Amino acid sequence: LAMAYMNSLVPSYVVQRDVGLETVYQVVVRDRNRLALTSDILAAAYLGIKNVLAISGDHTVLGDNKGGRAVYDLDSAQFVYLLKKMIDEGTDLQGNEIHGKVEINVGIAANPNANPLDPEILKIGRKVKIGADFIQTQTMFDIDLTKEFLKETERFSCPTLVGIFPLKSFGIADFFDKYIPGVSVPRDLLEAMEKCKEEPDKEKRKDRYDEVNMEFFSPFIKEIRKTTSAAGIHVMAVLYERILDPLLRETM
Repeated sequence: LAMAYMNSLVPSYVVQRDVGLETVYQVVVRDRNRLALTSDILAAAYLGIKNVLAISGDHTVLGDNKGGRAVYDLDSAQFVYLLKKMIDEGTDLQGNEIHGKVEINVGIAANPNANPLDPEILKIGRKVKIGADFIQTQTMFDIDLTKEFLKETERFSCPTLVGIFPLKSFGIADFFDKYIPGVSVPRDLLEAMEKCKEEPDKEKRKDRYDEVNMEFFSPFIKEIRKTTSAAGIHVMAVLYERILDPLLRETM
C-alpha cells in the first residue's frame, strides 16, 4: 500500500555494511521524477549497493495519504531503461553523462497471480528485453500457479525469486485475502490461522501461528526448490522475523 516509510536505501546499506550480505534496494517510481530516480541510483552505486528492484508502487489512493499526488514520470519499464543507460552507457535518458560509475543488477517485479497470465508474461518479456537481470514475484500461496508461471518464464533465461509471505496472525491473513489485489490465501490455511486465535495464552498462540506457517510454507519451499527452475525464495517476513530461522533451517 502507498504509505510513508524510511527510504529503503538506508536499511539496504546498513544491512550490507553490518551483515556483509548483498541487499536488494527497492525503488518505487510512483513518488519520484527521472531526476530524483537518477540521483537515488547514483547514491546507491556510491554506497556499494549491488541490486535494485524497479517497481511501480501502489497508487496513492490505496494508502493513508489519499491527497498525495503520484508522480509516475517514468513507469517501471522506462525506469529499467534508465538504469541500463546509466549502467551500460554512463548517461541519463537525455544522453547526459552521469557523474559516477553504476554497477548494479536490475530486478523487476512480477505477479504470477494475474488472470489472465499472458499480459503479465508479455510485460515481463518487454522488461527482460530492455535489460532486467532478475525477477521477484509477488507473494505466492498456490504451488500450481507458481509452477505454471515459472514454466512460462523459462524462455527468458532470467533468474527468478519466488515471493512468500509468512502470516504472523489471522488478522494479517484475512487482510491479505480480502484487500490485496490478485492474492488469495488458501481456505485451509485461513481456517488453520483462525483456529490459532482460540489459544488464550499469548505466547502459546504465537507458537501455534509458527506451527501453521511451518506446516504450509516448508513443503511449499521444498517443492519449489526440488521441481522448478526458480533461482531462490524471497521470504517477506514483515514484523515476523522469528519465523525466519526455523523456516530456513527446515528448507535449506
